[in-house]
Amino acid sequence: MNTSEVAKLLGVSSSTIQRWVKQLELPMEKNERGHYHFSSKDIQQLKEIHEKLQTGTLLHEISPVGEKRSIRKGTIKAVENDQVMEKLIGKVKELELSLHAKADSVASYQLLQHRREIEELQDQVKNLTQQVEHLQSKLNELTPPLLPEKPLVFDQTKAKRKKKNFMSSLLGFL
Repeated sequence: MNTSEVAKLLGVSSSTIQRWVKQLELPMEKNERGHYHFSSKDIQQLKEIHEKLQTGTLLHEISPVGEKRSIRKGTIKAVENDQVMEKLIGKVKELELSLHAKADSVASYQLLQHRREIEELQDQVKNLTQQVEHLQSKLNELTPPLLPEKPLVFDQTKAKRKKKNFMSSLLGFL
């Protein structure tokens, strides 16, 4: 049985079963995915623990009923997996170093390229400034300085308005 099935059988949660196994260091088998797999003997042991807890015994006072089994399933391949993991970790580190070196060289190239572009733009701005100054000086040579004009004065006299006929003002809305 798996953990959830045993938990339903005993009327407790799956996490409670897992806590009992861990805290009491019960020698339960695990499958290749690391999930507990309970035999009928294991279930009987868990039932006894459950009964002791129901009678008021504290969990840390309970000692495991059966003897510990020597090796859990899935732990035999640990040495092989460790060697493979070490090789993979080494390869990942090599790739990371290579990636960082490449990124550094790309960033350096881009910085140099940007610096060249900025210098070219600065040269163009200097040339344009010189051309504007040159054109301004030629313009000043060609045009004489302007004399101030006389201020415009508007005629302050009132214009005579034509008076409307009395009849046209009355009938102006037509």
